[in-house]
Amino acid sequence: MNTAFVSPPASSPIKVLLADDEGLVRSGFRLLLDLEDDITVVGEATNGAEAVERARATRPDVVLMDIRMPKLDGIRATAEITRIRGLERVRVLILTTYDTDAHVFEALQAGASGFLLKDAGPAELLHAIRVIAAGEALLAPRITRRLIGRFTALQTAAKAAEDRLAVLTEREREVLALVGRGLSNDEIGAELSLSPATARTHVSRAMTKLGARDRAQLVVIAYRTRLVSPDG
Repeated sequence: MNTAFVSPPASSPIKVLLADDEGLVRSGFRLLLDLEDDITVVGEATNGAEAVERARATRPDVVLMDIRMPKLDGIRATAEITRIRGLERVRVLILTTYDTDAHVFEALQAGASGFLLKDAGPAELLHAIRVIAAGEALLAPRITRRLIGRFTALQTAAKAAEDRLAVLTEREREVLALVGRGLSNDEIGAELSLSPATARTHVSRAMTKLGARDRAQLVVIAYRTRLVSPDG
């Protein structure tokens, strides 16, 4: 008996929440994102407090979060969102005007998955949203490494690096260092002669052992423990 071929259902579009106190910025982002078949804007917020409430209500995949907003800034809003039960899979993409903004480092510590400059082109913004939604954490690794390195150097380590990294195997430390340099799983595998799946497993184990929420926090740890240096 002949049976008709049924194509698999299309994957759900990426749900995006826009959080920025400037209406023109939000409108520009919405106009761009509404043109994409695989992305849908599920809400807008004019301040950090609204961003938290809208994230709770809409459960987006990605929040485009401005840092400087009234009532509750983007950093504190990010920290609240990442602590809410049920929103563990929400990823926050920080929007900043300058790549030297010291608050970006604080935002990564608060649980943000990466950052993007506000003057980024449309293609870069769309790529950033898709990468973040797919679970990759850190964007613009060259700029971010420099930024994290600059502000980490000014801080006093809370504990010795060796104590923090003692839970890792030697291979996991190697993988952590490569994550800190901004390498993807495929690139880590090539560097260490591992399959991408094995590299991914080592990354996941390092995240679990170090209590990291995502790859962005692994990068922070790699710098804070000086496993990776700003120039290396």
